[in-house]
Amino acid sequence: MPAETTAAVPRPPARTASAPVLTGAQAVVRSLELLGVTDVFGLPGGAILPVYDPLMDSSELRHVLVRHEQGAGHAAEGYAAASNKVGVAIATSGPGATNLVTAIADAYMDSVPVVAITGQVFSQLMGTDAFQEADIVGITMPITKHSFLVKRAEDIPGAIAAAYEIAGTGRPGPVLVDITKDAQQAEAPFVWPPKIDLPGYRPVTKAHGKQIQAAAQLLAQAKKPVLYVGGGVIRARASDELLTLAESTTAPVVTTLMARGAFPDSHRQHLGMPGMHGTVPAVLALQEADLIVALGARFDDRVTGKAELFAPHAQVVHVDIDPAEISKIRIADVPIVGDVKDVLVDLDAAYRAAVAGAQPDIEEWWSFLDGLRDEFPLGYSQPSDGLMSPQYVISRIGELTGPEGVYAAGVGQHQMWAAQFIKYERPNSWLNSGGAGTMGYAVPAAMGAKVAEPDRVVWAIDGDGCFQMTNQELATCTINDIPIKVAIINNSSLGMVRQWQTLFYDGRHSHTSLNTGHGTARIPDFVKLAEAYGCLAIRVEKEEDVDAAIKLALETNDRPVVIDFVVSADAMVWPMVPQGVSNSYVQYARDHAPAFEQED
Repeated sequence: MPAETTAAVPRPPARTASAPVLTGAQAVVRSLELLGVTDVFGLPGGAILPVYDPLMDSSELRHVLVRHEQGAGHAAEGYAAASNKVGVAIATSGPGATNLVTAIADAYMDSVPVVAITGQVFSQLMGTDAFQEADIVGITMPITKHSFLVKRAEDIPGAIAAAYEIAGTGRPGPVLVDITKDAQQAEAPFVWPPKIDLPGYRPVTKAHGKQIQAAAQLLAQAKKPVLYVGGGVIRARASDELLTLAESTTAPVVTTLMARGAFPDSHRQHLGMPGMHGTVPAVLALQEADLIVALGARFDDRVTGKAELFAPHAQVVHVDIDPAEISKIRIADVPIVGDVKDVLVDLDAAYRAAVAGAQPDIEEWWSFLDGLRDEFPLGYSQPSDGLMSPQYVISRIGELTGPEGVYAAGVGQHQMWAAQFIKYERPNSWLNSGGAGTMGYAVPAAMGAKVAEPDRVVWAIDGDGCFQMTNQELATCTINDIPIKVAIINNSSLGMVRQWQTLFYDGRHSHTSLNTGHGTARIPDFVKLAEAYGCLAIRVEKEEDVDAAIKLALETNDRPVVIDFVVSADAMVWPMVPQGVSNSYVQYARDHAPAFEQED
């Protein structure tokens, strides 16, 4: 998984001799303020109600009232992913807390630093099946870095501070703080800063020097090296250091779905995204490499295909801050545990010393890769049904908005097209649900990103299926002056599922039609729905109208904008390596299999 870190936890002023007495609820609010938190997303309910009273009086915390707790969780994720800060979500007990579970799991899979604060029933009622009781600590234990159950008011500052530190250091991830209602109502001296005691939590950031030297020697000797870049490089804020090493080694670079933007798309050494829907050069570079330097990446199945057949001739240097990820899927010849930002600095220095100015000759490797780039440029064909090409729509959004924008995608075909056809030049510009693949991520994540980065244009690129899962947060955006732009890539179907049915189920499109697009019976009518939420709403059905709609959206900043782009359901995401086969399938299919059609 990603080798990741964030900035150190803000340290508040030292404690005073006489600690003020606060309720536990006041302690929650004051702790967040002293940690430097400025924005939280939440929805009140009975078990968290005590916290919402002092929250109303806070001049330092902006609370964004969501319409569904899942929206609060994804908004906290988007906030964190766009800014490298820790996101905060608040919910009540029972269903309020369980509605956060999907977002917590999503943050866990993608290493997003989030603190989830939930109310719990009175401590004496726990275990009695009390009204709105749920064991949220037990429920989320497999999908959090750590969980706290707080039953005493005096323990609240320490739990909040520890959660914040755990979420944002080492390999980032979600931390849950569940607080009983009696702890919120009771009074206790508020002692700050609290003593944080985390036995066993010692993230390793400085890598072993001998391992760095061994990796540098392999890089100096390799004839077919590849830098395999994962989302950890973005979480660690290590893009500049990556660029330095890449240019020192002249090695090709591939960036995973979670790492889009970690290395500029425009750079000569960038081959694109690897994996199931990666570019042919990126997929075959990994498959044919003699050395893979994995940086904050976890060799997930979407990249490797059939793992035992992945990159059969390559030695592996694996850099990760989480030792549990190293050699979990692919045995590392040189394992390096550490902060990827620091490792890249040390590795670059060691590599320069190892080559001593005599740059290794990898021209033959580049000749092979450049040939693939020429033979298989990324492209698409026009649909035969007369409807718009979704790839064209998405590429125009990227071109007219530019690299300073933020793009949050839902999950499915539109996600892959957004990863492929928008050019990413900087980190934190591409937000998506990579590991969990959570439909409904885009709109609330874009909302959170816009709160974190109010001066940037923020797009939610969503599908008609994903949009219907969380579009209620448009009300949140309108009321709270969060003017995101939403592009619905409306193919009137669950597009990625439909694509698999076309390819692997003899075209039997079982229960994937959504009836949202072409024709008169649009259910729902996205334009009317968006207008009901107070948005500027536009429908586009012809390519000649695409630019005007996007430009109008870019010019409109007094409310959210929703554009319903009605596109073809027949468009497919290419290239595609089927699940469970070797990435060598790409090499075979390009010569033999009509199922692998590179569009142009």
